[in-house]
Amino acid sequence: MSRPSVKIGIVGSQFEADIHAASIAQGQYGEVVAVASPTPGNAARLAHEYGIPKVFTDYHEMLKDPEIQMVTITAPNKFHRDIAVAVAEAGKHVVVEKPMAMTLAECDEMIAAAERNGVFLFYAEELFFTPKYVKAKEMADQGAFGRVYLVKQSEMHSGPHADWFWDVNRSGGGALMDLGCHGLSFCHWFLGRPEPVAITAHMGTYVHQTRTQGEDHSFVVVEFANGAIGQVEDSWGRLGGMDDRIEVYGDAGLTLANLHMGNALPTYSERGFTYAVEKASTTVGWSYPVFEELWNYGFPQEMDHFCKCVLGLAEPDATGVDGRLALQLILAGYESAGTGRRVALPFDPPPHLERPVDLWLNQRGY
Repeated sequence: MSRPSVKIGIVGSQFEADIHAASIAQGQYGEVVAVASPTPGNAARLAHEYGIPKVFTDYHEMLKDPEIQMVTITAPNKFHRDIAVAVAEAGKHVVVEKPMAMTLAECDEMIAAAERNGVFLFYAEELFFTPKYVKAKEMADQGAFGRVYLVKQSEMHSGPHADWFWDVNRSGGGALMDLGCHGLSFCHWFLGRPEPVAITAHMGTYVHQTRTQGEDHSFVVVEFANGAIGQVEDSWGRLGGMDDRIEVYGDAGLTLANLHMGNALPTYSERGFTYAVEKASTTVGWSYPVFEELWNYGFPQEMDHFCKCVLGLAEPDATGVDGRLALQLILAGYESAGTGRRVALPFDPPPHLERPVDLWLNQRGY
């Protein structure tokens, strides 16, 4: 008996779209049947690599395809709201990559469009599905660490894959906008989704001053109503490849997880080889190549979860509500770093704010 499969379209055709296509192919409940991108060569390449039968240069045309049940959005942040609303209005389920949108108003429009059309709005936060981190939460929920009072998450590397990330008009911000959304969502999720009550942040542009107005390193502390603290550090200035880790501290124990080093093969090569780990600039000398990289990140599990929800086999664990909260925390982080003060939550940004990073930049005279 064949397993049911959700027919999926992808908007976008570069790095993140490649991850989605590969992850869905590794899963059990989804099948990519179309890709839409205004760059025909990129879309054709992705379609050829993964055997995707339909290619569109306009996602609106793809949305007319009755076969497609769910659409994943991997376009620049600036376009998330418009695409998500169009997908929902076409009666198809939505998967939106992080961060959810540029403003809270855009998040609200996306959530309302999904509710109005009776479709799911999934927020693609893979740390909810990362096997090591899922195991750590399972142990914490069983009481292994007693009362958890501190959760740390950090993600640091040398910079984003695509040029549009450096442009705050399209991305909305720098390292906090790009990476901090992961850690902020992770801490909230790991602690059982308690109410966040305050945030304190520091950030700066230390390495890439000529490339972006945005910050390339950020440090954020979130206080939760249950007394626990979340500490999130992110960087676009770390050389040598990706570093992604968590630390969990309770009054009866702790756990530490390094997403890559615990799944690496310490290797020395005088000739080098094709690929070690995301963001590693060289494989000559000592390197730490990883294996089953997408699986260890949690991408296939994430996409399968979304498909199972569409099929009625699971309840959503990563929704637009999570995405909106992450963005609200990011906005409060920019406000804190800009003003140099602790910001109480919930934080209501100026109504006409278009770029989250402006809450920081405006305080610096930009």
